[in-house]
Amino acid sequence: MSSRVRVVVAKPGLDGHDRGAKIVARALRDAGMEVVYTGLHQTPEQIVETAIQEDADAVGLSVLSGAHMTLFKRVLELLESRGAADIVVFGGGIIPEADIPELKRIGVAKIFTPGAATQTIVDWVRENVAQPVS
Repeated sequence: MSSRVRVVVAKPGLDGHDRGAKIVARALRDAGMEVVYTGLHQTPEQIVETAIQEDADAVGLSVLSGAHMTLFKRVLELLESRGAADIVVFGGGIIPEADIPELKRIGVAKIFTPGAATQTIVDWVRENVAQPVS
């Protein structure tokens, strides 16, 4: 029996728009991955706790509020402090191109900007998130 990739899809902060996150979560699920969607208005602490409890291989963050630099950084810091820095963090939303290099520098593996095809996201997760050993 083989394990499937486990992904936590999260909406950190005060952003109340989650259509894109739900579409990505469904695409990942339909591609055979185990997906936990945390819902709206999650704190970085809640997201990291969920990722650890669910034994996630990756966390996908969706941010439309403009607080991406703060929220992504905090999630990465908390994962590191909890000994879970091996969990791949990727994200998307309304993120200016100019911010992407800094997000990558601090440890975000990939940023998907508006208009990214769900198949592109699925393919990236398949190629960049280690398959768990059963």
